[in-house]
Amino acid sequence: MGHDIDHAEFCGDDMPVRAPLAGGRVRVVEVMATGTNGGAQEHVYSLVSRMDRERYDVRVVSLSHGSSVRRLEKAGIEVAVIDEPDDRDAVGALAELLAPLEPEVIHNHMFRAEVVGTRAALLLGEKGCKRPAVVSTVHSSRVRCSEDRQTMRQLTPLMDRLIVVSKAIERKIREEGRYGAPVSLIYNGVDLQRYNHQQPCCTLREEFGIPEGAPVVGVVARLEAEKGHRTLVDAWPPVLLSHPDARLLIVGEGSERNSLEAQAASLGIADRVVFTGRREDVPAVTAALDIAVLPSYREAQGLSVLEAMALGRPVVASNVGGIPEMVEDGVSGLLVRPGDCDALAAAIVRLLSNHPLADTLARRGHDLVHERFCIEIMTNSIETVYDEMAARLRASAGVPG
Repeated sequence: MGHDIDHAEFCGDDMPVRAPLAGGRVRVVEVMATGTNGGAQEHVYSLVSRMDRERYDVRVVSLSHGSSVRRLEKAGIEVAVIDEPDDRDAVGALAELLAPLEPEVIHNHMFRAEVVGTRAALLLGEKGCKRPAVVSTVHSSRVRCSEDRQTMRQLTPLMDRLIVVSKAIERKIREEGRYGAPVSLIYNGVDLQRYNHQQPCCTLREEFGIPEGAPVVGVVARLEAEKGHRTLVDAWPPVLLSHPDARLLIVGEGSERNSLEAQAASLGIADRVVFTGRREDVPAVTAALDIAVLPSYREAQGLSVLEAMALGRPVVASNVGGIPEMVEDGVSGLLVRPGDCDALAAAIVRLLSNHPLADTLARRGHDLVHERFCIEIMTNSIETVYDEMAARLRASAGVPG
């Protein structure tokens, strides 16, 4: 299967200059399935905060309230919230919101947004309005039920472009039978300006009572089952056998927190495991880690891995999903079999005990992110999709090129 966009390797000042687009700014609406926190919401924030506002008129719609909505609004980005739990009601409300805006592109993020956003675009066309182009990014590796897969098989041919964030997600959508729309591979990117000069959180040890010199290993991820925290907690007692002062930092919020705290207590390691909850200073916290870990059981790409690599942190991660597309085992990080607590513990101990190896992996990971996974590549590639969609619509409407 071919791709419409090559994943070029250039960043920052090396980005190509865009030719002027006839017909004024491209009107784009980003639709998020939920306003809570997560990798897809981070992607939307990074994208809309970097887009060229002289070329794109961009707005955001979220299908629920949440911390990501507040973050976008705080950054001066206009967000409309449609808090309708019934999909049909949400489709009608979104179509009503979009009609006066006359968007040229609707860009859906996450499963429910794909359903509601695509149907709202079709409804606009049925009502005699201009039907916008539909772009959907598949962010999640979540296994869907048969009913959801059938819905996606029906809707995908009605979309104008699918974007996948890894080759693993490309395989997933094919296995689910999603055909009929062109597919582009566009990796998530890291805002290197945000990470290049990031200082470690200087209050972290004092805040959580971590002794000076004690190694700190951390995971930044939603506290949900698929992120593999349970395996990491099980791996911690073997780590403590060789590094008894080490602390495990679990950064994030989610439904698994209570059970994970109970698990740590049952293993007798509650005083060596720190639950930070949600943090607004994740880059600074990540920069303070000796090792960053992502023990996921499935993963679309693993943005927190990229962020840790950008900060020059050595990485241990599961060899699953899109992670091995970013981390080469023994070269830019260490990969372990998902769910294998013994292998995970051994990899962590290896890096805590072998500082030259940890430094080498961290340096190579840092260089890789700068070469291939910067935010400029991601934004430029998505803007190229928007330009193609708008040019096609304008040509069909007789707008001179």
